[in-house]
Amino acid sequence: MLSFSVGYALADAHASDRLLKPLAASTPSASPASDSAATPAADTPAPPAPPVPDPTPTPAPVHPSFASLAVAIDAITAPTGTEIGVSLIELGGPAASSWEVGGSQPMDAASTYKLPALMELAQLVAAGKVDPAGQVCYQDADWEDGWFDDYTTGACYTRAELADRTAHYSDNTAGHMLVRDLGGGDALNTYAAGLGAQNSAFFDVNQTTADDLARLLAAEATGNAGGAQAQAWLYPLLTNTEFEAGIPAGVPAGTTVIHKTGELDAQVNDAAIVTNGKNGTYVLAVMTNGPGGDAGSSLVAQVSAAVWAYEAAR
Repeated sequence: MLSFSVGYALADAHASDRLLKPLAASTPSASPASDSAATPAADTPAPPAPPVPDPTPTPAPVHPSFASLAVAIDAITAPTGTEIGVSLIELGGPAASSWEVGGSQPMDAASTYKLPALMELAQLVAAGKVDPAGQVCYQDADWEDGWFDDYTTGACYTRAELADRTAHYSDNTAGHMLVRDLGGGDALNTYAAGLGAQNSAFFDVNQTTADDLARLLAAEATGNAGGAQAQAWLYPLLTNTEFEAGIPAGVPAGTTVIHKTGELDAQVNDAAIVTNGKNGTYVLAVMTNGPGGDAGSSLVAQVSAAVWAYEAAR
């Protein structure tokens, strides 16, 4: 009996010992990385910029119609019954152009034959081919009534002095002496034709057209008749002359007008380079066969004013 009780007690003690031992702390196992984790998305390219349109080209300037000028000039001349030739060459402004009415009609050149003579002399002086201080002596065949009456056989004058008398005072004898010194009428016409005056017979027959006079001055103004040196010599001679009642009278005060007039009986002519306009320089030649004298000059001035107004508005 005793042995049974002891064995039972020992067995029970071992069991109690097991119950009293603390349980080992359990360590949670690491979770493996999930295969379903999100992968960062690749950068999406920006959409292309819209194409830049080609710039719209600037439209070419369009010259306004000359119709209004034609109407204005007809209103000036028609009541007088004057035969007229007008030639306009624009040298500045947008879409520069040219226009004429009666511009190709031959008319008496009067003293405008002196224009190509003065231009040729200026070109020769600028090129150093003639000396403006060189002298030309008067011959009886040179004489024609005019501004000066101091010519006597054997009297000599410098080319510069003759040029001033011819340009500023339109003296006829001085003009004849210059033409003779330049080689005569044929040589003068050869020179003028080379600058575009191909429908003229200056000096002897002495006919020209408004178109030819305008072409001569356009050649001068654009440097084709000796360039800046020739202009520097010529322009002062043909500015503020004794005959300012034509084209210069039709433009505002202070406008520089380089011009040559010609008057004979009912004929009043004026050919000019007009500067300081709104659209730059232009050339204007006006030939009239009508009332003559002061009335003819007034007619030229009115045409000049109409052209100035047209040029200012274009």
